[in-house]
Amino acid sequence: MAGLLWTIIVILVVLWIIGFLVAHIGGGLIHILLVIALILLIINLVSGRGARI
Repeated sequence: MAGLLWTIIVILVVLWIIGFLVAHIGGGLIHILLVIALILLIINLVSGRGARI
């Protein structure tokens, strides 16, 4: 399950970077994706490797 969580985090960060570099359309949405990725990362780090989300 932790592998899936890291995959989601990476996808969200990559989408944020692409959106930031390509166009500033929907800037709020792009930053929301980054915030979601950071929240998932923090939850994963706090919970440890056996996290069940």
